[in-house]
Amino acid sequence: MTNVEIGRNLDQLADLSELDGDNPFKVRAYRNAAAVVRGLDKQVADLLVEGFDLTTLKGIGTEIAEKIAVLERTGTLPQLADLAHRVPLGLLDVIQVKGVGPKQAATLWRELGVTDVDALETAIVDGRVATLKGFGEKTAQRMARAIESYRRNTGRTPLGSVDAVIQPLLTRLRAVDGVQRLEVAGSYRRRRESVGDVDIVAVASKPELLATALTGYDEVREVLGSGATKTSVLLSNGLQIDLRTVDHDSFGAALLYFTGSKDHNVALRQLSLERGWHLNEYGLFEGGEPGKDRPGGTRLAGADETEIYAALGLEYIAPVLREDRGEVAAAAAGTLPRLVTLEDIRGDLHMHTTWSDGRNTAIEMVDACVALGYEYMAITDHSGSLALQQGLDEEKLARQHAELDAVLAGRDEITVLRGMEVDILKDGSLDLSDEWLERLDIVLVSVHSFFDLSQREQTERVVTAVSHPHVNVLAHPLGRLIARRDPIDLDLDAVFDACLANGVIIEHNAASKRLDLPDAQLMRAARRGLKVSINTDAHSVAGLGAMRLGIEQAGRAWLEPHDVVNTQSLDDLKALLTKGRGSA
Repeated sequence: MTNVEIGRNLDQLADLSELDGDNPFKVRAYRNAAAVVRGLDKQVADLLVEGFDLTTLKGIGTEIAEKIAVLERTGTLPQLADLAHRVPLGLLDVIQVKGVGPKQAATLWRELGVTDVDALETAIVDGRVATLKGFGEKTAQRMARAIESYRRNTGRTPLGSVDAVIQPLLTRLRAVDGVQRLEVAGSYRRRRESVGDVDIVAVASKPELLATALTGYDEVREVLGSGATKTSVLLSNGLQIDLRTVDHDSFGAALLYFTGSKDHNVALRQLSLERGWHLNEYGLFEGGEPGKDRPGGTRLAGADETEIYAALGLEYIAPVLREDRGEVAAAAAGTLPRLVTLEDIRGDLHMHTTWSDGRNTAIEMVDACVALGYEYMAITDHSGSLALQQGLDEEKLARQHAELDAVLAGRDEITVLRGMEVDILKDGSLDLSDEWLERLDIVLVSVHSFFDLSQREQTERVVTAVSHPHVNVLAHPLGRLIARRDPIDLDLDAVFDACLANGVIIEHNAASKRLDLPDAQLMRAARRGLKVSINTDAHSVAGLGAMRLGIEQAGRAWLEPHDVVNTQSLDDLKALLTKGRGSA
């Protein structure tokens, strides 16, 4: 670990210890040690290799020296893990809000149940912070303003929004004279649903030209720093870009290191240590570990990620899997999943047209799906209770079907399933008669109202809906909008059980504003035996392109083609959808 990483861990240890009510002298000692480490001229890793006694440094005693040695050797600290079980990690974000220190955060947690910034904002809005002893109305107002600033400066950007910004920049940088290799790393490469900073790793014979191309980019709002090996800028949308130029022989190691995740990297480093090797951003080495200014031992691999994984006895692990969810063990055993791909998808089962709130006509959506090579598709406009979305009542639904019969007559390039996204009403009943539900080829159900029901009420509502004999798919199950609306409060285990019992498919909604179910819950659903449908919820022809985002999130959830219903043939899909209907 670098000195910066060690210092960050010691600061986190101090913060969590203070939040936990630990001895203030011990807390201060952790903070002092963090400052000492960050101020060293040499890396702690180098000092330990040389046998240097860390306790000779002012401010570092025997206990803290041992903790630093453990951090450097393993990348983790047991005390931090123990504290994380007692103290909500979201409080580490709360104390980043200007004016909220650890003591205040601890009080807010213990007295009001505040565990993260969102919960703090809720407690301010509903007046609980203002009435808390030692706070008051003025303090609450100041905190509210500080939260706005915190979100502007530290918020993460939804993945779909980053795609639109980063691709033109990559095209520009790759065209620079002397650029040999250039790839994005970080959480963006792992395709997390939201992104903080964007890391770019490059090999270039003229690094100064590459740095100039970045700092001179039209969308750059501020240059944070520029040098021979690293350049950082802030784009106009607030996204930070960090460009690192490395040697050709280290490119794969640097890409691996900066892609992460941290826990995945720790697992790989531990694997290399067990062999007596060292892995860092410069390569995989046998013998002494290298640093920026020293050669170290013999380089075993480093130019490509694949050769590093191979040297460690592992199959290549795709970036979307690198979250320390068992992928290293699976790669060692040769049991990594064959992830579902865009080429596996045979159709899209959730989209809207101008019959409700879509921007393209039904025939335009059909033509677009034909152009994508789909074998089938489903038109699923909203049901009538959603007046703002111009939902279809039964008379309007009948007219839609008549139009489809007319415009599709004689066309056989694609099968169009007549469906609907039916609203789940407050009591769990469905916003369409049983007669019409039976006539549809596919019935999606979803929550669009009463988002603030208790977990018991919300769960009963959804369980009731998916228990209806004609329901096929639970669409965007959590009802969230990323960075705009929190997920509804569901007991997902109970919902999954009800879906399993009733043959209901779980949707992964690929729309960039939703990505719902999120990857962790999607993995849970698949491992429970539920089938998944990856759908775009497209409201326009352009929206059909979100399928790629859905595929990437499905990869993060380890989904294989057999887990996903819209990789199946039309006949197999129809067999799944028939349920209580006489025929599909």
